[in-house]
Amino acid sequence: MTRILVAGIILLNVNLAIALDLSKISIGGATDAAKAVTLSNEDVRALSLEAIKQYDSQNNLASADNKYSKRLARLTKKHVTEDGLDLNFRVYLVDSMNAFATADGSIRVFAGLMDKMSDEELLFVIGHEIGHVKLEHTKAKLKTAYLASAARKSTVASGGTAGLIASTELGGMAESMVNATYSRKEESNSDRYGVEFMKRYGYDPAKAVSALEILAELGDSSSLLASHPAPSKRAKAIAKKYKI
Repeated sequence: MTRILVAGIILLNVNLAIALDLSKISIGGATDAAKAVTLSNEDVRALSLEAIKQYDSQNNLASADNKYSKRLARLTKKHVTEDGLDLNFRVYLVDSMNAFATADGSIRVFAGLMDKMSDEELLFVIGHEIGHVKLEHTKAKLKTAYLASAARKSTVASGGTAGLIASTELGGMAESMVNATYSRKEESNSDRYGVEFMKRYGYDPAKAVSALEILAELGDSSSLLASHPAPSKRAKAIAKKYKI
């Protein structure tokens, strides 16, 4: 089974059709490379919005009247503006346990995860994903992907085949974005952000531990998690720090 990692939580193969259409923003290798280093928050938001539009249009997005959407809307109705961020939440009707965030504040939760977790366990996951946005982890990964795209474009152009970049850029950008991984420190910081989010709203912080234990059931020993703290270790770290 193919496995992909998005936003620090396991994403098992769900046949996501990912194609990031950044052609309206990309303007040439050398210029893109310079821009990637100095991307403003507005640039990041524009790029990220373009990406999430593609994710949503090419995948099984739950309608507003779907039971999963109704549940998520109920859980997140007071969190659409959070810690200075404008957020939006949608459900992918995919039978896998995952959630991810993008730099513009879009958070997507998979139906399979919702089936396995209680309301407050899901709220910890949502808080964790908000942490990736607020702490600018998602911004950094997008800039890395954009810079990789610029490098590919420069290479093609230097070979006299600049016209080919239109057909090759999107696949490379998508691969860079989807396969980006978060460091141990980034994951730990987002876990702590998630717990503080729980405490701020009076949710039970112990649900952070049980949520991570549910994720641990997917396989702490998986090689996919080699660059991340195993969920069981993260659960223990949270329990120790917050005396849960």
